[in-house]
Amino acid sequence: MHALYLILVMAAGTAFLRFLPFVIFRDPARRPAVITYLGQALPPAAIGMLCVYCLRNVELTGRDHGIPEIAACLLVAFLQAKWHNVVLSILFGTAFYMAVVQLLV
Repeated sequence: MHALYLILVMAAGTAFLRFLPFVIFRDPARRPAVITYLGQALPPAAIGMLCVYCLRNVELTGRDHGIPEIAACLLVAFLQAKWHNVVLSILFGTAFYMAVVQLLV
């Protein structure tokens, strides 16, 4: 029971912190400019950071020359440019990469 209580408290604290900005900045007219800027700048920055993280150990002189990783990054960039949906881009990019690595390499 103790572990269940800990999980419930952590889940409630996480949910509270996630929903708090939406409650505080409900009115767009009163929203600070820095918050609006962060809302526009962070999604592309997160995608870029994930791509750099994924490519940090790629060996261009290895057997597959980094082709699966580069192809997955290009797919993520294309999906993000076309639909502007971070979740869709990451989900399909990851699925594509895993399929290529498991089936072709």
